[in-house]
Amino acid sequence: MATRDMSAFLRLGLILFLLMTVAYVVVSLWSRRQRRRRLEREWEEEGLPGKREDYVHAGLQDYDDSFRRKLILLIYIVPLAIVGFIIYAVNYM
Repeated sequence: MATRDMSAFLRLGLILFLLMTVAYVVVSLWSRRQRRRRLEREWEEEGLPGKREDYVHAGLQDYDDSFRRKLILLIYIVPLAIVGFIIYAVNYM
């Protein structure tokens, strides 16, 4: 009986991990695209010197190291914390 419960828990964990990974990829790609659009718009509106591609590439490198990009990792942390709290609450409260 305990083995069946454990396999159900592992299956749930695998499905949750796959869903979080899909959500992470989608949000990450969307956020990067939004940043690219903003950089392209900035370059055009301000009439900055140099090539637009170089400006956008440099801006995206800054974005890759930014705190905002790291916040997207909360897609993994928040659901796991919620599930952990629910398990704790059901078993120990």
